[in-house]
Amino acid sequence: MLDEKDKAILALLARNARVTITSMSNLIKISDVATKKRLMKLESRGVILGYRPIVNPRELGYEAVALIGLNTEPGKVVEVAEILSGRPDTTFVAIASGDHEVVAELWAKNTRELQQKIKDIEKLGGVKEICPAILVNVVKQHTSIPEEFTKENV
Repeated sequence: MLDEKDKAILALLARNARVTITSMSNLIKISDVATKKRLMKLESRGVILGYRPIVNPRELGYEAVALIGLNTEPGKVVEVAEILSGRPDTTFVAIASGDHEVVAELWAKNTRELQQKIKDIEKLGGVKEICPAILVNVVKQHTSIPEEFTKENV
């Protein structure tokens, strides 16, 4: 279970993953060594899964990004999700409940390439239906932690 200091560390990292250990320790009022130990423990326990930049796909040359919902043949959900997660053009893949059994985020250089990638996914064994939603304008980028958590813990 996370205590208030651990939650504060996570909230500070959510605001700025490049925050220094010294800054964190000053804000949560524990030593640098204690902060570092807590951080390492959060990493080893799998609470913190990594540190990544949040980027603008267009600035990297990806003009077309889509969220794709897939429905699969019975017993093929995990297999399809694993195949999608192995693709170098997906940034997120999850098994879900609701309208679709698998949800993925797919990046492409342009709409023509995106259409081809969707057709390729449709041909995968086990895929019954694919429902793409092409992102026109991202209003809010992914956050690592909901903002309500950071507000409650800093």
